[in-house]
Amino acid sequence: MKRNENHSYSRVQPECRLPLLGIMLVHTGMLTALDQFMLGAILGHSMTLQEAFVVITMASIVFGAITFALGYAGMKEGLTGTLLARWSGFGRVGSVLISAIVAVSLLGWFGVQNAVFAKGIDHALNGMLGFELSAALSGLFLTFLVAFSIRAIKTAASIAVPIFIAVIAFISIQIFSNLNLTTLFHTAPQGEPLTIANAITIIIGGCIVAALMTLDITRYAKKTSHVFSITLFTIFAGEFVINGLAIMLARALNTEDVVTIMAQTTAGIGLLAVIFSTLRVNDLNLYSSSLSIANAVEILTGKKVSYTIITIAIGITGTVFSILGILDRFINFLTLLGIIFPPVVGVMIVGYFCVKENTEKLNQSRDTNTLPGDDITPLIGWDAIFCCLLGSFVGVIDRSGMPAINSLLVAMVSYWGIYKFKFFTSTVSN
Repeated sequence: MKRNENHSYSRVQPECRLPLLGIMLVHTGMLTALDQFMLGAILGHSMTLQEAFVVITMASIVFGAITFALGYAGMKEGLTGTLLARWSGFGRVGSVLISAIVAVSLLGWFGVQNAVFAKGIDHALNGMLGFELSAALSGLFLTFLVAFSIRAIKTAASIAVPIFIAVIAFISIQIFSNLNLTTLFHTAPQGEPLTIANAITIIIGGCIVAALMTLDITRYAKKTSHVFSITLFTIFAGEFVINGLAIMLARALNTEDVVTIMAQTTAGIGLLAVIFSTLRVNDLNLYSSSLSIANAVEILTGKKVSYTIITIAIGITGTVFSILGILDRFINFLTLLGIIFPPVVGVMIVGYFCVKENTEKLNQSRDTNTLPGDDITPLIGWDAIFCCLLGSFVGVIDRSGMPAINSLLVAMVSYWGIYKFKFFTSTVSN
């Protein structure tokens, strides 16, 4: 696929859809990454094994339902997440807000993970280049890789996924072969205690951005069964295999610093896995961030800026911040996005599947492989924005339950309630 066929502003046509395996590997890459492995280590070091796996199962059910719903919408419409948001309640200007949130969060992760990538390279070369030069080279390499083609992302994912999983499997066999698993199950956690409610919120907060990014990937899928297979395989590989092994390893080694242990245990191969893991995820971060900015620029200026130019500009910015170390401070802000993003996703699901006006507009334009015109596209969806703010507010102040789920449900229920109320009053008045 050529870059000018990236479909940043249009539907992905049937002839441009891709095989299941390639799409599955790219999507799976979002949850088989180093950060997911680190999350599992935290769970294993802070909870009993029974609690940790219960938490993974509960969070996977919620994440799976959200991901499949959004993934199906992306496949059916052939649209990116931020573009579909225009007709899922947010309107043209409202989708800009989503684009901004997505871009900032992914740009933050790009900077943070590029720093990890650079440290891995610097360590492998025994400090010959230095961190700053390593960060500059790795950031520019990733930037031009993504700007070149989505097929480059597929290639990186196809290489990185097997290597990363193989290294984890090797470490697991090496450690568990000399370990009594029965004793492991009955050993008390040594880390700072983590409640089930907080753990579920952390897991959902860590993967909710990936759920919204799903549309950017499944818009290339050919049918519903492909979306279901992608969702199921990603959850199994990311949550139960990568997270599960990390939980067990953290318990066995009595530490949550599994990244260092992985590199030391397998020497250069483990370090290579760390590098490829950050490479793969940052491909996706930069790709979706560029799509979000493209949507925002088109709405605000009416101009369709080259995707390649946007990608290069964002990549260079993220690389500079990574070198300066500023984006390392974005971690707390990105944690807050775990409360901000669920309402956005919830409103989009309700807006796409339940609001008849939106569905009819998309159905009519899909038959002609076009998009609804600006004259029938809302400028800004105040109801959607209000419900997102309400959901986020509840998630921030309500610490008695699970903030991520609370914010999601409040946004969905309130948006559905407002729509039904307006529909009822308009029916009565007519």
